[in-house]
Amino acid sequence: MSEERSKQLFAKALERIPGGVNSPVRAFWAVGRQPFFVERAQGPWIIDVDGNKYLDYVCSWGPGILGHSHPEVIEAVQKVCEKGLTFGAPTAGEVELAELICTCVPDVEMVRLVSSGTEAVMSAVRVARGFTGREKIIKFSGNYHGHSDGLLVKAGSGFMTHSVPDSAGVPAGYAASTLTAVYNDEKSVRRLMEENRGQVAAVVVEPVAANMGVVPPKAGFLEFLRRITEEEGALLIFDEVITGFRLALGGATQYTGVHADLHTFGKIVGGGMPLAAYGGRRDIMACVAPLGPVYQAGTLSGNPVAVTAGITTLKILMDDQGIYERIDRRACRLAEAFLKEGLAVNRAGSLLSAFFVPGWDVEQTDAVYAGERRENGPFVKNYEDACGCDRQAFADYFNRMLERGIYVAPSQFEAMFVSDAHSDGLIQETCRKIGESVRQGAGKPPVEKFSD
Repeated sequence: MSEERSKQLFAKALERIPGGVNSPVRAFWAVGRQPFFVERAQGPWIIDVDGNKYLDYVCSWGPGILGHSHPEVIEAVQKVCEKGLTFGAPTAGEVELAELICTCVPDVEMVRLVSSGTEAVMSAVRVARGFTGREKIIKFSGNYHGHSDGLLVKAGSGFMTHSVPDSAGVPAGYAASTLTAVYNDEKSVRRLMEENRGQVAAVVVEPVAANMGVVPPKAGFLEFLRRITEEEGALLIFDEVITGFRLALGGATQYTGVHADLHTFGKIVGGGMPLAAYGGRRDIMACVAPLGPVYQAGTLSGNPVAVTAGITTLKILMDDQGIYERIDRRACRLAEAFLKEGLAVNRAGSLLSAFFVPGWDVEQTDAVYAGERRENGPFVKNYEDACGCDRQAFADYFNRMLERGIYVAPSQFEAMFVSDAHSDGLIQETCRKIGESVRQGAGKPPVEKFSD
């Protein structure tokens, strides 16, 4: 496997781009190597600048539910580009995409388009504060909601804490209005609510956490969040930047049956282009300018090229909802392959993570459901559990998979995504490579690279 061109590009990138990358996890530091540079992608494959071909289970961190370069999406984008790239004025496509989002997710009665998931969650939190007249929010340790100042915080010791900044440059006073609870722990949420009664504007949560590895909510947890927010006069915000249109066409609400006051969307909703959205109840969204006093704006919001990619992607998903059955079934097969090798696995639909948990007893697992909303909850249930995983074992596994032509996320704390382009045959061969890669870590010899 040649890496010469990627190494040359990375050396140049280090001179001009912090860490050589434009998003930290792309640096591959956690897996002890330099990143490869992608040249093109098609279907389930990505090809780097050295000509190496990888079966891709990162899917651009989620947007690629249809696979790369879907012909209908590419054709639609090419046609709209001929009309112009940006106008700074309303277009018909914005209305069509808003109607599609509201049709798919009935909780969403009004929606505002923005350009990134960070912007969507930041704006939804601002709307919640404006609507309730309160300042504090509750988030969960291990849930990532973008890099806005008030959400870059982490939990301290114990069940919960007034949060401290998790990044330099974030004022401690700003972060103090963010309270951090423990995911899947109802007591930590209730105690924060009691200690800050009448001050909490919203609880913001990944309905299926996917930034500490995939961690599904235990049975009843989201229902509890719905009840306590209603009791305390706070709003419930589902951060669906990852889960939106991935777990189901109706996102987490369709998947779990739990309704939220506000939802945020990214990744799939833009069809691979920079686009995101936030929306919810009409009375809440009426607070947004120019209707109300909560200001939010963006020059490229509703960009016609991104909107077209989003419309085309959502229409494909609406026309063939069998996609969800196919990708869920294939993800379950991958989960079973990990379980067979003795790893702990969490899965929710087509999202999954294998955890290298020291001392894990595979007999505790259910190979049929592979971590999906079981009565006893997920195998890794919160951020503390995830941090107890063997990161070096994961790094070794990652490198063995890459050597075999399979690209998974270069971090123990990211999700594995399955797309509709991953055929049953490719899934079957991936399962075989999983077994070889894990067993090689136990002293077995290496085998041949992934075959086309």
